[in-house]
Amino acid sequence: MKLNLSNPLVFFDLETTGTNIISDRIVEICYLKVFPNGNEEAKTLRINPGMHIPEEASEVHGIYDEDVADCPTFKEVAKSIANDIEGCDLAGFNSNRFDVPLLAEEFLRAGVDVNFGKRKFIDVQVIYHKLEQRTLSAAYKFYCDKNLEDAHSALGDTRATYEVLKAQLDRYPDVLQNDVKALSEYSSFNKNVDFAGRIIYNDKGEETFNFGKYKGMTVVSVLQRDPGYYSWLQQGEFTLDTKAALTKIRLRESKLKR
Repeated sequence: MKLNLSNPLVFFDLETTGTNIISDRIVEICYLKVFPNGNEEAKTLRINPGMHIPEEASEVHGIYDEDVADCPTFKEVAKSIANDIEGCDLAGFNSNRFDVPLLAEEFLRAGVDVNFGKRKFIDVQVIYHKLEQRTLSAAYKFYCDKNLEDAHSALGDTRATYEVLKAQLDRYPDVLQNDVKALSEYSSFNKNVDFAGRIIYNDKGEETFNFGKYKGMTVVSVLQRDPGYYSWLQQGEFTLDTKAALTKIRLRESKLKR
């Protein structure tokens, strides 16, 4: 089924030094931009992460230190990537929990302002897990009846994700709408304030902590009850995006009190 798009939809996949959104870095990014008219543009970039790629990560994606030694850093290509995804919605496999938060961190570290606020995010893995419970390779076999020969290559995973989403639309026409907004909402477990999901919106639309001793409590009430919690979080191992989201709420509340 051809995707019903009003904006270009960028399917993307990251290969990284590990799975820690805060401390790990991108070593390869591949994105496939699908335009409303059905045209496609693909790009793959190797990135020098500025750190050693652990052997266990290299064994998964096949990228070693020497492979990226002469490649640009993310900061050197950040503006180019930002331009490529400008005005686009984003899609991936496990992207809401990993790829999008890590990409946002890399942009913040590079000092490149990318406004994700108006983007829609489709996570094909979430759709798959809600309906079938499998991995990407199994999803590709299940929906497309093909073996994913180049699994864990960014380009292979990216194109497979695109094909799986189209096949999901064909298989579940009564459940899934061919609409980016609807797919974005369906593939989200929570309505996140930050990409890491540390702060989410509750049923009343209030920012609420989604972790730790204040889980389930609104951010505003916690800041009033325990002002030191803000400083603790800012100094802790949380993403720059999470810290920025908390600061934005704090500044907003300070202005309301004036």
